Amino acid sequence: MIGFALRRFAQAVPITLAVATLVFSLIHLIPGDPAEVMLGDGARAADIQALRERLGLDRPLFAQYQHFLGGLLRGDLGTSLYYERPVTALLAERFPRTLELALAALAVALLISVPLGLLAALRQGRWVDRFSRLAALLGVSMPSFWLGPLLILLFAIRWDLVPVSGRQGVISLILPAATLGTQVAALLTRMIRTALAAELARPYLRTARAKGLSVFLAVLRHGLRNALLPVITVLGLQFGSLLTGSIITETIFSWPGLGSQLIQAIRLRDYPLVLGGVLLIAVTYVAVNFLTDLANAGLDPRLRSQ
Repeated sequence: MIGFALRRFAQAVPITLAVATLVFSLIHLIPGDPAEVMLGDGARAADIQALRERLGLDRPLFAQYQHFLGGLLRGDLGTSLYYERPVTALLAERFPRTLELALAALAVALLISVPLGLLAALRQGRWVDRFSRLAALLGVSMPSFWLGPLLILLFAIRWDLVPVSGRQGVISLILPAATLGTQVAALLTRMIRTALAAELARPYLRTARAKGLSVFLAVLRHGLRNALLPVITVLGLQFGSLLTGSIITETIFSWPGLGSQLIQAIRLRDYPLVLGGVLLIAVTYVAVNFLTDLANAGLDPRLRSQ
């Protein structure tokens, strides 16, 4: 198991470096000069040039990339051009709130998908199965930028049950978590239903039922473990999509997380902050997939020898 973990970790390092290089290259292709954005349209050319020299934007792109990589190896992501504060400090303030929203959305997705997928697999062809298919289709078809305002209109403005926006305690998590977790719940419902339906047809479950176990107990004791293998893989991938999808959701609900900060940093051409934010999301995504591989290896020992 240790060797398997070391191999997966060794694969994650070049992926992270490639993401950092790609993001650095793309962010410098965005039109606009950060110095001009910071000083405004009426700034003099001499002032803009002086600010560019102070921020190090006048150096060649490769020299800026070397400086970025050197700081990255030291754990230093630089200083924000706009806020003039360390990027690590700004990310430390916002990222826990984004992680909080992503975990809440994941909890919503699991609370919906696990019981619905389980019932659909046990009642194949009945109304529960048909309802799960319809719910999954609707969930996948509704984008967050449409579902979020709809939930605000219904639950925050019309019925006044939850706050419209902002972060005002646990109740403020309900609407953004539901918006973010709906599509994940739809996908997981179909995955769980398909995986469990395949396990129900296997001989070991028929043997368990022949020994006197009910279908429900046979699935819980024996079938669920094997059915979870593909579900855990998809769950790890979807957690990464929750982090990236939170950018839109945080903007809709004015959630003070990393996503809304990234949108503002892109608008201000704040290169270090954009690089640090995207890199943090990428590293978290890689880390979640690393943990997903370990969980799958724990459930299926055959994966450790691959």
